[in-house]
Amino acid sequence: MSRVVVVAGAGGPTGRAVTTRLASRGDTVIGLDRHAGEGVLAIDLTDAEAVRELAREIGREHGRVDGVVHLVGGWRGSKTFADTDLADWDALNDLMIRTLQHTSLAFEPLLRASDDGRFVIVSAKAAQAPTQGNAAYSAAKAASEAWTLALADALRDSGSAATILVIKALVNDDMRAASPERKFPGYTDVNDLADAVAALWDRPAGEVNGIRLDLTT
Repeated sequence: MSRVVVVAGAGGPTGRAVTTRLASRGDTVIGLDRHAGEGVLAIDLTDAEAVRELAREIGREHGRVDGVVHLVGGWRGSKTFADTDLADWDALNDLMIRTLQHTSLAFEPLLRASDDGRFVIVSAKAAQAPTQGNAAYSAAKAASEAWTLALADALRDSGSAATILVIKALVNDDMRAASPERKFPGYTDVNDLADAVAALWDRPAGEVNGIRLDLTT
């Protein structure tokens, strides 16, 4: 069955891996990023009204959305807790949390209209085990998880699901080529992440709703 899936943060290596994987099985993939590219629409996801209008446009064209994959992220940190710059929190709040809030609020009605929708975020081990230099990043990831779990509760009786995928960090072929001596222990390959996203539709919504799926093991 062909699905309609929105991928936010589609312009980077992770987004390309996910969109390629979903398109390979016949899904209609709508890629979003700050800058337009091949198969990617330009949008500022910190602009709530722009995101709502895009959701309305997609709804008018397709009638539903069967998936939203939120891949917008980044990292900022410091060597010690005392060195933490709260400007990092401000940046991560916009990048991770605001984009997630706007995207989930805009697309939740369309996910409800799907018989088998999925909303997916990528979190990190740091959300559950913060280190002193990761205070802002860990807090942003933890807030993103809490928001997604609230969405999962809203979707509980709808036939759709919201899921948290947990990683240590991501790795791709360009990173390996740039640092051939590195082993990247515990990192998740972007293609493996893409497979994990696609596999969420292979399980009933009730099995994957509100869970943290650890991809580091």
